[in-house]
Amino acid sequence: MRLLVLGGTEFAGRPVVEGALARGWQVTVFHRGRHAAPDGVTDLIGDRLAPGGLAALADGTWDVVVDTWSAAPSAVRDTARLLADRVGRYVYVSSCSVYAWPPAAGYDESAPLVEGSPEAGDVPYAEAKRGGELAVLDAFGASRSLLVRSGLILGPWENVGRLPWWLERIARGGDVVAPGPRETPLQYVDVRDLAEWTLDAAEAGLEGPYNLASEPGHTTIGELLEECVAATGSSARLRWTPADVVLSAGAEPWSQLPIWIPADELPDMHGALHGIGVSRALAAGLRCRPVRETVRDTWAWLRSVGGSAPLRPDRPQVGLPPALESALLEGRPGV
Repeated sequence: MRLLVLGGTEFAGRPVVEGALARGWQVTVFHRGRHAAPDGVTDLIGDRLAPGGLAALADGTWDVVVDTWSAAPSAVRDTARLLADRVGRYVYVSSCSVYAWPPAAGYDESAPLVEGSPEAGDVPYAEAKRGGELAVLDAFGASRSLLVRSGLILGPWENVGRLPWWLERIARGGDVVAPGPRETPLQYVDVRDLAEWTLDAAEAGLEGPYNLASEPGHTTIGELLEECVAATGSSARLRWTPADVVLSAGAEPWSQLPIWIPADELPDMHGALHGIGVSRALAAGLRCRPVRETVRDTWAWLRSVGGSAPLRPDRPQVGLPPALESALLEGRPGV
């Protein structure tokens, strides 16, 4: 297989490249040159937002292109049009954010979608991903397009900072606010499982949209944080704090306490982010590794890059401010 990856040097794209190389595929990577591409690829440099920035893609044919773009949909439009006659299938790594908010728990690929336009420039994330989907469909048609609507993505190379924040905070030790209850179910996809499923699906010629995440309840916040303690070897003490106490203190779920959404207090939000219907992807072969492997491999990667994750400048900072953590720890009964 001849694969073109648009991106391929950071979080979502890198394991696609490495997985394809491991299969013996011929891989071309087109990127802006901000990060080194994996060894063994044909390396093309260009900026999709700059005039003439697609020049490096003027020639060449490929069986499949995988695109992880999440900014202006017009960049997907221009790239898809340029490649339409020289690539067999376009795989766009989209997001469950394209569903009208909040989708009901258990929603599948037929749920209502946000508005989007392939002509759009700088628009909010959900509209950008939907616009990218429409750009692909317009240039390649439904039968040659695969839309991978991912849920929360975790794992090595994460540049958003959710799991890295928990690992870094727990590695520092001491008392750590653990938002309860322990049994709160979580749903996500390890970036490597996303990559392997995407490569399998592209090779099999799958088309249309697929929600991609583990089954709901794949793990819990308790298991995730306890695995962080085990992976880091930290002396940290998880101080389980009721959800209503956390919320009344002003701590924000998902952003200040990454990954966590209280199921009882915020059922719509929890259902939208941790209740994705994934039966279609599971039927098409999706397999998700245990949370222990995701946590331990992410910690090993963090240590390999100096203990602090490189973060995308276009995403908001995550994590609980120390002053708020202290207030929560001091204002609750001891455990």
